[in-house]
Amino acid sequence: MDFYEERERREPAERERDLLARLPGQIAHAKANAPAFAKLLDGIDPATVSSREALARLPVIRKSELLELQKAARPFGGFAAARWGAGCRRVFASPGPLYEPEGARPDYYRLARALYAAGFRAGDLVHNTFSYHFTPAGSMMETAAHAIGCTVFPAGVGQTEQQVAALADLKPNAYVGTPSFLRIILDKAQELGVQASFTKAFVSGEAFPPSVRDAFAASGITASQAYATADIGLIAYETPAREGMVLDEDILLEIVRPGTGDLVAPGEVGEVVVTTFNPDYPLIRFGTGDLSAILPGVSPCGRTNVRIKGWMGRADQTTKVKGMFVHPGQIAEVARRHPEVKRFRLVVDNPGLNDRMTLHCELAGEADPALAGAIAASIRELTKLRGEVFFCPTGSLANDGKVIDDVRKYE
Repeated sequence: MDFYEERERREPAERERDLLARLPGQIAHAKANAPAFAKLLDGIDPATVSSREALARLPVIRKSELLELQKAARPFGGFAAARWGAGCRRVFASPGPLYEPEGARPDYYRLARALYAAGFRAGDLVHNTFSYHFTPAGSMMETAAHAIGCTVFPAGVGQTEQQVAALADLKPNAYVGTPSFLRIILDKAQELGVQASFTKAFVSGEAFPPSVRDAFAASGITASQAYATADIGLIAYETPAREGMVLDEDILLEIVRPGTGDLVAPGEVGEVVVTTFNPDYPLIRFGTGDLSAILPGVSPCGRTNVRIKGWMGRADQTTKVKGMFVHPGQIAEVARRHPEVKRFRLVVDNPGLNDRMTLHCELAGEADPALAGAIAASIRELTKLRGEVFFCPTGSLANDGKVIDDVRKYE
């Protein structure tokens, strides 16, 4: 079978019904077992959150906010339902530090689906070069490989000559790690006269441009990637079609305007917001801080879930102008006050080394003569800074998810 589960090719409407039917139960579980959600969703009846429209009315919890909330109430800020003991096998620390629980369920991070799409099968020997301490990457990949039926060599990071020695002795056929470390291992193997045995690779953790993929293919290695986070686990994964990334079967994904909880139009770049059905860490409307966009249509590989373009940058575009922080949410609120504005972008430059803000706006119709002044007044009220307003032609603003574009130069 070319699919990890038959669910991957079910009718999209069936998938949507299933996810939305599960949503009220997950929200009820979060409220009952995670104190932060009990407070955050106070007054909300979980039974009423059974549609995407209702979900979109709930607040977004962003990764940057989660860090501060965790600092105030260690270890998890009240967002985890897991407790120490049998229900929580491990706890990890990502930079920040942000702490994440790992529950006892097999394939806790749901990455087996992505490894399977990358060609990993039962009986493979997987050379896992992700770290096994502090951060969860090593465990994320190992638990996924075990779920498929692979054997794992926990190589970890560094020690290149020992990595190559293990490669010579064990002859693993599958690699997991960053693409840059795979190149280092292959170069060292060539230097030492060792024939690399890898035929497949699953890479993550950094950019994976087509040129690097092609170089691996020239060495006989088929490499694939996925988009996952320590908090959520798998979000989307590459398939043999190589056309975008297919969403995991067990998440609800939204694309919102950075700094807000407002959904963007289909195909528009925005921040990835995910609701997970993980009972141990039931994150509801979790803002990853990453940018992406939904692709139209379905994958030629036969999987029918929604596709996204993959990682397209960071959504946190907060910048400092004349000593004052300006946030994407403030600029979105400016536009919200003026319905005539359909698309917008705040450009920050510094002619003569003097900071200047200009809000570029695409309008639904003709501009009222007083509109520019009204928008400028809203900018001043909300940011405490003076801003200019420029009306630009419809379709002229780039679809890249930017709310604030800082183009200042200091030469």
